[in-house]
Amino acid sequence: MTRIRHIIIVLAAILTTATCWAQAQKEIPERNQPSKFAIQKVDFDHVKEVTFNPKNAYYYPKLMQAYFSNDTTMSIEAWRNFYYGYTFQEDYNPFRESIYSSKVEELYYKQPHTRAECDTIENYADKSLKDNMFDMNQMNFFIYVLKEKKKHARASIWRFRLDRLIAAIMSSGRGTKEEPWVVISPEHEYNIINFLGFVAVDHETLEGNIDYIKVQPVAGKNTEGFYFDISRMMQVAALKFPDI
Repeated sequence: MTRIRHIIIVLAAILTTATCWAQAQKEIPERNQPSKFAIQKVDFDHVKEVTFNPKNAYYYPKLMQAYFSNDTTMSIEAWRNFYYGYTFQEDYNPFRESIYSSKVEELYYKQPHTRAECDTIENYADKSLKDNMFDMNQMNFFIYVLKEKKKHARASIWRFRLDRLIAAIMSSGRGTKEEPWVVISPEHEYNIINFLGFVAVDHETLEGNIDYIKVQPVAGKNTEGFYFDISRMMQVAALKFPDI
């Protein structure tokens, strides 16, 4: 059943994530592309060790404090441990979805927005992110509405957070079968694909908990699809939700 739930979420993401990101990128044309970082395979044993050690710089409560204090000096290694270390936290749910997220999406696509509608989007996006801090779709909604309300400094902070999370994921591999990107949420597969300028058209789960996402052809590019490692995500799902 865990596998079925994963597939259902993946199919839903194909329909919604591309629209969300395409619209957001059109409305927020300026963005800082994540810098090129060295590719480093994720060692979850090591991630657990450092994020559970109070004396380590990557102790998870320290990373959380840095994140919520808008620390822009966090290294890519800190962001990697922050993202992947979340899978060892008690409230981690790979299929997590805030009850507020659908409220944001319904209103977001009714553009243009009045001031009152922007207030509502901001309110629900903020609540969604407090419930699921790695929801990249909600980050995009939040950035959009903050810019609409001329809250540029705050929008920049969220843009920085989003770009660094994307960079952390992309530093885990190359999106190939040999070096897949490691994700902790099904939606993140599509966030990465859309960030790269592609649109997902099909999904296939291969042996070894590898997802293959086929993309629409893009002029000048010979990419047919990308590979994602969902092993950790499915491992936790099987332990926490064996009957779902």
